[in-house]
Amino acid sequence: MLDRGLSLSLEAIHRQLAAMPWDRYLIRLIHHRTRRAFPGSRLWTASQLAQEPIVKFLRVRNREGYDVYFQPHALPHNAGYILVDLDQAEPIVLDSMYAQGHQPCVVLDTSPDHLQAWVHVSAQPLPAAVASAIGRQLARLYQGDCASTDWRHLGRLAGFTNQKPHRRLPSGLAPWVKVRQVTPGLATNSRSLLSSACRSLTLSSAVPTRPPRTGTATPAATPLTPVPPAVTAPAARTVYQTWLRRLRIPQRFPHPDWSIADLWIAKELLLSGLSAAEVKSILQGGSPGFPRRHAAAEDYLHRTLTRAGAEVAAAFPARPIPNAFP
Repeated sequence: MLDRGLSLSLEAIHRQLAAMPWDRYLIRLIHHRTRRAFPGSRLWTASQLAQEPIVKFLRVRNREGYDVYFQPHALPHNAGYILVDLDQAEPIVLDSMYAQGHQPCVVLDTSPDHLQAWVHVSAQPLPAAVASAIGRQLARLYQGDCASTDWRHLGRLAGFTNQKPHRRLPSGLAPWVKVRQVTPGLATNSRSLLSSACRSLTLSSAVPTRPPRTGTATPAATPLTPVPPAVTAPAARTVYQTWLRRLRIPQRFPHPDWSIADLWIAKELLLSGLSAAEVKSILQGGSPGFPRRHAAAEDYLHRTLTRAGAEVAAAFPARPIPNAFP
């Protein structure tokens, strides 16, 4: 006998996962009243989540009061999918996201007038800090829930009911989590989101160098030009590793020539709007094993930045390169 509810759940799961392809998915069951998780965190593939026995198991737990939460799994990184919780957003928010090139790969109706959107920004896993920075940026842009921007924040899996009491329908029934629309693939402006996140991390981790205050200081003693901030080593490593994955350097070159990698990443960082001084700090602190065999590290960095700037200028003659090279 056909189980209509089971068929609808299977169809909704298939639509969501087809637009969010990944190796494994984390499924967590959390009881709406106690907020306790069902024992064990489960990792399943898309083919496993298409099996009727597994979906039946999840449907039984859902009827018992457990909400079904979900995330593509890539610990200790984010899988490249950013959740934007649009509970309080304006009705035209999706049009705005499309217009800005931040189109979601999946949009869910989690209850009437409440949406969740997943934006695919990278085909490769992202460092946690970068994913969280992008989540914050999208939440600010589209009136999303800023408390739901953590890189590990779970979204809902379609095909099950939302068990939260304050989301109940006038009839008293729990609303179904439905797939509103799917647009598989990377967001059009995903690259700019990544660049902006890397820049914000660099600037937020920077430690400005300022002259000490003294009782005899005068305006004439104040430097006429600002001293560029020093990028911290953790921030430099995060930004460098992000672009290594973004450019797929480890996948394409098992034993990379790090001088070439430095050049490629320097070009991307200059294009993203970072100053030459900031890029220099990122190469110093993020390039593996730096200074390696370079006897004159400063000269190497100067040559790398000069060449990167020249290649960017040749490829994008109308685009100014920020600041002079150090």
